[in-house]
Amino acid sequence: MPEPDPDHALIPPIPARLPAKVRCLRCGRLLHDPESRMLRLGRECRRPPAPIRVLPGDQDPLPGLSAQD
Repeated sequence: MPEPDPDHALIPPIPARLPAKVRCLRCGRLLHDPESRMLRLGRECRRPPAPIRVLPGDQDPLPGLSAQD
C-alpha cells in the first residue's frame, strides 16, 4: 500500500455529488451557486469581515500598569 502524501493529508475529499439542499455554514441560507455549494459559504459570507474602526483619542491607562515602563 502506498504511503499517504503528508501535503494532502488535511484536505477533505470533495464529494462526488452534493446534497440537494446545501445551506451556508455562516448564515444558514440555501445556496444555489455551484461554487458556493461546494465551499458551503455564500458569496456574502465569503467576504472578509468589515475592518475594526479605531477612534483616535486619549484613553485612561489600565490599572496596575505604569506609563514609565
